[in-house]
Amino acid sequence: MPSFFQVMRIDKFLKNSRLIKRRTVAKAACDKGLVKINGSIAKAGDDLKVGDKIEINLGTRALIVKVSSVDENVSKNDASSMYERIS
Repeated sequence: MPSFFQVMRIDKFLKNSRLIKRRTVAKAACDKGLVKINGSIAKAGDDLKVGDKIEINLGTRALIVKVSSVDENVSKNDASSMYERIS
């Protein structure tokens, strides 16, 4: 199945893409309202699909990325190919 039909939980995507090191930390960030999907505050279980825009605010670090793929198994070297950095 092509990746543009797939969805993935936001907390799992953040961990698989290495944007956040651990899934529990990603879940906590979502629970605190520090992660947004397309401008709306995300819950850890919210689905994410290709083309969605994610905004992450952790401390002084603010990052906006666009989802390129939602692959289940990604090597560390290929993790950055799951998203395109906007700012």
